[in-house]
Amino acid sequence: MPTPFCSRWAALLAAAALVFSSPNTMSQSPAPATASYMPHVDWSRQASIYQINVRQFSAEGTLAAVSAQLPRLKAMGVDILWLMPIQPIGKLNRKGSLGSYYSISDYTSVNPEFGTLADAKALVSQAHALGLKVILDWVPNHTAWDHPWTREHKDWYKLNAQGEIYPVTFTEGPEPEYWTDVVALNYEQPALRDAMIAAMAFWLREVGLDGFRCDVASLVPTSFWERARRELDAIKPVFMLAESDKAELHRSAFDMTYSWDLADVFKAIGQGKAGAAELRSWIQRQADPKTSGYPAHAYRMRFTSNHDFNSWHGTDAELYGPAYQALAVLSFTLPGMPLIYGGQEARLDKRLAFFEKDAIDWKLLELQPFYTELLSLKRKNPALANGQYGAPVQLLDVGNAQLLAFRRVAGANQVGVVVNLSDQIQTYHLDGKSQSLPAWDWRVDAQ
Repeated sequence: MPTPFCSRWAALLAAAALVFSSPNTMSQSPAPATASYMPHVDWSRQASIYQINVRQFSAEGTLAAVSAQLPRLKAMGVDILWLMPIQPIGKLNRKGSLGSYYSISDYTSVNPEFGTLADAKALVSQAHALGLKVILDWVPNHTAWDHPWTREHKDWYKLNAQGEIYPVTFTEGPEPEYWTDVVALNYEQPALRDAMIAAMAFWLREVGLDGFRCDVASLVPTSFWERARRELDAIKPVFMLAESDKAELHRSAFDMTYSWDLADVFKAIGQGKAGAAELRSWIQRQADPKTSGYPAHAYRMRFTSNHDFNSWHGTDAELYGPAYQALAVLSFTLPGMPLIYGGQEARLDKRLAFFEKDAIDWKLLELQPFYTELLSLKRKNPALANGQYGAPVQLLDVGNAQLLAFRRVAGANQVGVVVNLSDQIQTYHLDGKSQSLPAWDWRVDAQ
């Protein structure tokens, strides 16, 4: 069995410590927004994010049941809560008996399955009292078939040659893909833009939300997002996460985008198709905005799972096998904001049903200490801060290509990481000494 996470730190500290001689002098003080610098709300700068699938988060599947777990999440060290959509779900052409969270029939109400608007307000109020922030999953690209807009504002939707609303359809791939339970909105209509921003503003004013995670954000015009960000920030400074990796969304609309690129490398490692060499190449590409494609201020969300991965691709055990915890360590120590999908701390070992009730089995919370250590590591070390506030990665040569070794340095703070990305024990050389690391093991030194 692997040694406890804190023991790994102690082991490295007791051995030869990593010696870092090039402090990062990057200022963390605010600066004007430019093409290469976008300020972010201060509470996001050292933060991690935790995704909550309300339906499956408890046997009750309610907002009140989520509220009951907030003290536990605070004690773990969670900073930002991402609630999957909580609005009413369409009944027409519904998938399964309960439907998809992403088929919304009313943007400014709460799904009775989850509770009431008062329950949503209570959850946010309790989270704020604990020092947590809350963002809501927003679905701007499409609605349910039975959303009132389909009757009152047909022109707000994309229409086929016969002038009829039709299912969201994708034909770019080798085979057509149809989202049969939803219909696409038409952002060429200015009144739609007004209505969508008004609905988002409702949740800031009435519920006190701190921002949004925006579904399929790249299918909505960037010009809409940039206007929405200006108007939402005028109500209160918000945090915006895009389900996209489109770099232009970082220009002035979104704080963070998805890092599917790193997730792809992680999955390849789990399948035995990649290792430390591929991660070193990825790190080298990310180091330069010219090769990464992203401005230095861009937050990128690093993750091993989320609702899509878990339901449609596989559990952590299926995707990564024994490599899972080592990859989770990397998601917290490489540049970017780490995500925990609710249930991972209980070693979620099943693919949660998407359209039916299928509650998480919380069992013994066996990985909660592991994630608590990671969250603390992220929060306490300035070198691991997000975006322009954190330190760059400096790759280390430890004489063994099977290991990924790097350091991040910000002023007096330094974090060194060595991860064995193989299924064999590996030896390496650091600070003039030879050391060994078991298969899929890691060592972290934070000073």
